[in-house]
Amino acid sequence: MYKKKDDLGRLSDPSLLILASLASGPKHGYAIMEDVLQFSGTKLEPGTLYAALARLERRGWIEALEASDRRRPYRITGVGEVALRAQLKTLHQVVSVGQQRLAPG
Repeated sequence: MYKKKDDLGRLSDPSLLILASLASGPKHGYAIMEDVLQFSGTKLEPGTLYAALARLERRGWIEALEASDRRRPYRITGVGEVALRAQLKTLHQVVSVGQQRLAPG
């Protein structure tokens, strides 16, 4: 059940949010969750986060760096940047069409 009448639910893909977070530099899991919450308002649960990190790593879109103080940071790869740019281009198109269709007249 949704909390607000105008809330459409979670429309964001965890992989996209993670790639967007890592585009600003390497981060460990908790830092990714906090960054995503700050810029998108989406709270990623640990299970969702780490499952998405594993998928992204298998695709070669991110890579794990050496652990520091029991925290393993991740960074986006060149292939991941290409994938993120493609997704953002598609999202931009969706937003543009939606705005045009909602425009008065």
